Amino acid sequence: MSYAFIFAAAGGAVAVLLALRLWMVLRCQAVGPRESLRLLVVAGSGGHTTEILRLLENLSSAYCPRHYIIADTDEMSAHKIKSFELNRPDRDSSGMFPKYYIHRIPRSREVQQSWLSTVLTTLYSMCLSFPLTYRVKPDLVLCNGPGTCVPICISALLLGILGIKKVIIVYVESICRVEHLSLSGKILFHLSDYFIVQWPTLKEKYPKSVYLGRIV
Repeated sequence: MSYAFIFAAAGGAVAVLLALRLWMVLRCQAVGPRESLRLLVVAGSGGHTTEILRLLENLSSAYCPRHYIIADTDEMSAHKIKSFELNRPDRDSSGMFPKYYIHRIPRSREVQQSWLSTVLTTLYSMCLSFPLTYRVKPDLVLCNGPGTCVPICISALLLGILGIKKVIIVYVESICRVEHLSLSGKILFHLSDYFIVQWPTLKEKYPKSVYLGRIV
């Protein structure tokens, strides 16, 4: 019984320390001045990718290199990203443009997949996401709702919790979400550094969010 109590107390202490560390990471938003920001962009399928690329049109070439994360079966997003990068307006006179990379991870959830199996596939996706996020070590993660963004954002948080690097997480809720948050939004509302909504009704329901009007 005494050993069980010791293990329970140790587990509780570890949980408290991790929760405290997570709180400190979320509270710290300071990023020192730098010439460029390593950007990690999570692209979903269909409309999610279209919206995130519209957001990127307004970012300067200082956000480089750019690393895109897509689901391993999402060929459409891969084509859209390549086309977007080839037609960027911020090329220099030599015809060069900031480097970009496309990475693939398994989907967290397929359409109509059961919630029970979703937990397993999300954990599997997260196991593959952390080594990738650790390798890239982004300064900023930008996402807008696809399920793929959840394991990536959690992996980015782990970098901060482990003291490896503080990563700023910016979540932009899809323009389609007028009155209710997406499932990814509900999860990441409390974990992102900046949570941006595009409708005043969501701002009223979630006062801590940032309302900038329509930005896509």
